[in-house]
Amino acid sequence: MNKLFVTAIFSFSFMAAMAQKPMNNIYQSDAYTLSKDKVTQGTFEAIALSPTMLHSNYQSPVNLDISPDLSFKFSINGKDNEMVSGKNHELSIIAVNGKFETPVIRFGQQFKGQNPLSKGVFLKPDTKFTIRLDMRDVLAAFASKGFYTTYNGTKIYKADFKGVFVAGSISPLIWDFDNLSNHKELELKDSDGDGIYTVTLEMNKAQEKKTTASSWKLTKDISAFPRYKSAVPMMDALYNLGLEEMENAVEPDSTFRTGKEWAGVWTRDISYSIILSMATLQPKVAQYSLLRKVKNNRVIQDTGTGGSWPVSSDRMIWAVAAWEVYKTTGDQAWLAKAYAIIKNSVEDDLKNVYDPQTGLVRGESSFLDWRDQTYPKWMQSADIYASENLGTNAVHYQTNNVLAQMAVLMKDKAAAEKYAGIARQIKEGINKHLWMPEKGYYGQYLYGRQFKVLSPRSEALGEALTVLFDIADLEKQQSVVAKTPVTNFGIPCIYPQIPNIPPYHNNAVWPFVQAYWSLAAAKTGNATALVQSMSAIYRPAALFLTNKENFVSTSGDFAGTQVNSSNMLWSLAGNISLVYKVLFGMDMQADGMVFKPFVPEVLKGERTLTNFKYRKAVLDIRLTGFGNVIKSITLDGKPLPQAAIPASVKGKHTVDIVLANNKSKQGKVGQSADYFSIVAPVLKKENSLISWEKVEGAESYQIVRNGKEISKTQELNYNARQSGEYQVIAIDKNVVPSFASEPVLVTDAKEIQTIAMETVAAKSALPYQGFTGNGFIEISKTKNKNIKIKVNIAETGTYAIDFSYANGNGPTNTENKCAIRTFTVDCIFAGTFVFPQRGKEEWSDWGFSNVNSVKLEKGEHEFNLSFEDWNENMNGEINQAMLDYLRLIRLD
Repeated sequence: MNKLFVTAIFSFSFMAAMAQKPMNNIYQSDAYTLSKDKVTQGTFEAIALSPTMLHSNYQSPVNLDISPDLSFKFSINGKDNEMVSGKNHELSIIAVNGKFETPVIRFGQQFKGQNPLSKGVFLKPDTKFTIRLDMRDVLAAFASKGFYTTYNGTKIYKADFKGVFVAGSISPLIWDFDNLSNHKELELKDSDGDGIYTVTLEMNKAQEKKTTASSWKLTKDISAFPRYKSAVPMMDALYNLGLEEMENAVEPDSTFRTGKEWAGVWTRDISYSIILSMATLQPKVAQYSLLRKVKNNRVIQDTGTGGSWPVSSDRMIWAVAAWEVYKTTGDQAWLAKAYAIIKNSVEDDLKNVYDPQTGLVRGESSFLDWRDQTYPKWMQSADIYASENLGTNAVHYQTNNVLAQMAVLMKDKAAAEKYAGIARQIKEGINKHLWMPEKGYYGQYLYGRQFKVLSPRSEALGEALTVLFDIADLEKQQSVVAKTPVTNFGIPCIYPQIPNIPPYHNNAVWPFVQAYWSLAAAKTGNATALVQSMSAIYRPAALFLTNKENFVSTSGDFAGTQVNSSNMLWSLAGNISLVYKVLFGMDMQADGMVFKPFVPEVLKGERTLTNFKYRKAVLDIRLTGFGNVIKSITLDGKPLPQAAIPASVKGKHTVDIVLANNKSKQGKVGQSADYFSIVAPVLKKENSLISWEKVEGAESYQIVRNGKEISKTQELNYNARQSGEYQVIAIDKNVVPSFASEPVLVTDAKEIQTIAMETVAAKSALPYQGFTGNGFIEISKTKNKNIKIKVNIAETGTYAIDFSYANGNGPTNTENKCAIRTFTVDCIFAGTFVFPQRGKEEWSDWGFSNVNSVKLEKGEHEFNLSFEDWNENMNGEINQAMLDYLRLIRLD
């Protein structure tokens, strides 16, 4: 058939469908509208022409309306080390004949060019932009002293200098310091050796205009999977799109591909996807994929901050996914195998990441594993390890809960009691330390150094998991869903957003997280929240004609995020889960499947799910009515007690569910405008006087001592009359706080004791610089595996203990070579010390480990730092650091 004729028929069908009177809207807001067959957002529309065909005219406005006002700063070795966070160079790119060149800007001295232009003036595409940087002060310091001292006192040694880069706010510039050194196009060069470094960039490239396909038509055979049909063509089509993209995601080796742009299996991605719907649809592929993330009969933590585990510790979501596979299949061999893997992994975690003081688990936010995106700039990898996060703790709670249930099935009564007890401890810790009664939802994490404060930001995934795992009681569950901030295009990963950080986890909505939020809304019977949440998943899938990984919270657009992919596994899994786990309410349990459907009134009508495979049965399910109360349910025409399909059922059966058309309480939503907090203060200390520069937008400042607020001020200094660890939080006009500043210690010198490590073990001959005293020692899997340190304590008290160390085995954001050691005092376990990576081959970059606080009596004590079997990291070979000195600070 003539190609032009086919196109004409298709266009006519589309226009004819568009001309029809629209059906009742399912969801409508100022941002977009979802009806039964259409999504409308401004001038853009997506329409379901049939259950197997979609059309969208969406075009990303990424090249439109870009302001020429640029914020940028320079970076040695790809780190944020030129000026204090939030202090940037500023200018407006006014091109002449398509070119713009900066004056020569001195490293470390802020440059402010022309004032921001008036509204309506935009950056022209394809502008050639040359940046010129004076590095002569840095180079002179290298020549005279061997190092350059940054604004905050950090020494960068000449031997560690790898190059200077530029970061900024307009593409191709990025604010991602963790990955900046990987972008060689952003590196400045000194071609003639005069100390003036330059780079020329092409700003707002026309070819960067982002578009998606204009149409989707089902091309794969999806008949092997459950067929869904309803009176809502858009949902039917997006369900089928999800199935097709799921088939695209299965690799030749029968494992899941993470996304179109992401090959391979990732622990958290595959686990969250399996829990949502992949255990139901592809149980064998799910098993193969999970086993790909096992090493030494333990779960693998993917590469991450500071060298992976235990700085990142959310690998245990694997356990919840493995349990979902068992509940779906009843596979006893899988149960036994998974039980051993989970038990081994939890036992390692118990020794390395559990905090007995709070009952919580340490480690980076679950899935929010890009530190600048969700943590204050000042936090080192060791600080992130010491933080105690909502989502990660929810994961560990459920892991222990799952392990206890598995132990019962494995007839291991002692283990069942042990892990159930640990789960209770974590649950109590979450509700004691992270719940914010004044807000009605949980805080993001505890963070700090010797003393912790609670970040009052919401964290979408963690909030949802507290509901789904019953960490929150019924009253709290309803409050969390009704009050957690939700913005125009969905629930952002965190709220409020962090300033000067580009969209990815910050200022972004992730459809898979939105799916968990939908499950939480359904569980609490909040119809308003549920309809809004489901719509926030269907809108982007329809407009983009693929299940993208994420999109910008403020614009709803897929372009502008730092990393993205189409055909994303956990996004498509979330899309499909709305049918199985929300509308039909399928709850897989160890001994059967229970139906807990929730159909909001706007979605009322008949829907069917045929060819649904459950263990050894095939079910054809019909669901009619609306609400979340079952009026009647039958299996092959006979009443089905407790709405439960027994695990023993075999063969083909028909299930008929009639809902009671109950008008459940609509519920409330924490609808909020997009909001960015102000930057955190940066403190200076002279004796007992703490000072800071004015924070733009700050109305007042909160003074925190030892984790507790002690004062408020509008001044830019505070006289710390008592010893302690101090932080300052900036408060804006809407009483929204910044992050807390990096802590500063006010104490008498006599309260600090240091012990040079070269006095207790053989000094290393390695040629690194920047250490104190006469040298440093090396610890590895073969050197100094067990170090004894005699310490004399002059006065009884609680002491904060840490180490000055270096680890140049990898960058701060990837790889898996975090060094880990067990710490004992007088032969009694006193904690774990981690020595995360600080920069690839940057062995002269010294920092502090995490802190362990110990009560010590006056007199002599023996400290022991040892490498134990449970201190094995994810690399398995390199577990190495350099130690300069041990530090003890008396806290009381």
